[in-house]
Amino acid sequence: MGNSLAAMRISGLLDEGSFVEIGGAVTARSTSFNMPQKETPSDGVITGYGLIDCKPVYVYSQNAAVLGGTIGEMHAKKIVKLYEMAMKTGAPVIGLIDCAGLRLQEATDALNAFGEVYACQIKASGVIPQITGIFGVCGGGMSVIPTLTDFTFMESTKAKLFVNSPNTMIGSNTEEIASAKFQAERVGVVDAAEGEDAVLASIRELIAMLPENNEDSAVIECEDDLNRVCEGIENCSGDTAAALSMIADQNHFVEIRADYAKEMVTGFLRLNGETVGAVANRTEVCDEEGNVTETFDGKLSSNGCSKAARFIRFCDAFNIPVLTVTNANGLKADKHQEMKLQKAMAEMAYAYGSASVPMVNLVVGQAYGSAYVVMNSKALGADLVFAWPESSIGTMKAESAVRIIYADEIAASTAAPELIKEKAAEYEAAQQSPDAAASRGYVDAVIEPASTRKHLIAAFDMLFTKRAVCPGKKHGTV
Repeated sequence: MGNSLAAMRISGLLDEGSFVEIGGAVTARSTSFNMPQKETPSDGVITGYGLIDCKPVYVYSQNAAVLGGTIGEMHAKKIVKLYEMAMKTGAPVIGLIDCAGLRLQEATDALNAFGEVYACQIKASGVIPQITGIFGVCGGGMSVIPTLTDFTFMESTKAKLFVNSPNTMIGSNTEEIASAKFQAERVGVVDAAEGEDAVLASIRELIAMLPENNEDSAVIECEDDLNRVCEGIENCSGDTAAALSMIADQNHFVEIRADYAKEMVTGFLRLNGETVGAVANRTEVCDEEGNVTETFDGKLSSNGCSKAARFIRFCDAFNIPVLTVTNANGLKADKHQEMKLQKAMAEMAYAYGSASVPMVNLVVGQAYGSAYVVMNSKALGADLVFAWPESSIGTMKAESAVRIIYADEIAASTAAPELIKEKAAEYEAAQQSPDAAASRGYVDAVIEPASTRKHLIAAFDMLFTKRAVCPGKKHGTV
């Protein structure tokens, strides 16, 4: 395997001494453009298999020291062969990318090579988890490869991800566009931008959470108290990432795409040893001391909905149950959102409505209007819905509803503020309390916040054997 950076990354990723290289003797076979004079050990990519926490994985790592790590015919064939083996054995594929792109010396052979890699990734999608780590250049046609995978991590200082070469673009800060920070915060393609060692650690952490394939289950022995009380969790209704950490076994929550659309949280936790995917609205971000560092308005955004939809589809493909934590008071309203939000909401609603995995909804704050409906409501297919006593479920804030319903009475009243307050209290009790929603069957139980963990564990344990009967069709169109 040698001592190249590509080899060192594999060593840092896998359990010590577990890597077995395959195809190590392969070299480029092109004879054009002075290629015979160039040595191409392993044709610029190391491929093989090994273990992460004793779980089998397949890995390829590109060597930028060999023709810039460019993809040519044999380079691609090694990756395709790796995918074929992974599909046969049902194990994840991890790609460690450091590639200057298409190998120009091989022309159409290299173009065909890109297509072959795309094709095997598409076949593997939803069958085995695919994870990418980007450590150097990843541009042009190469940029499609990480986007076809399920999760992508990017080294924060040296890695570059772009479709068009930065020096061909005019009128923008192209270096910024290709940066890990931009891709993680603005584009949403990258799940995390970190140092090189942190990227490898994050991939290991994620593999530990995921099933090996779509027929496997991600369940381990639980060492936490199943009836553990979550004291003070009601104070985390705004920062739901913190609430999910409190609920999780050993308080361990792995957030995905944490820097993108922060008002929507996605990630994995374990409940009684079973991996559960979480989707949650967020109105604030708190630091480790509990100080609020960032706030949001509690409204659904196009980026947040798209982020959630993709995550839900992944969970459904790999039989991972979904927990939704709802605290949304409406929809963002501006020109940008008007152009994109309806499509993104439809994508999220479709992802929930077509999922066949166990789905539980926990309403911890406001749940108003269409935002409530698309956040995994009973109507969309939630198997069980729980609500905290102080939550509110309805069309809009009680005072706003009263101003519309009693507009004439308010206009004629000499004590309008008192009338609004009185009617708002009546409306809230009759139409917006969790008890009112429970009386209509939209909420299954109103639970105390401190008992949330044990209620969720019991719910997912009961739903473990869920079998959904779906209409016969090739696929949907949303």
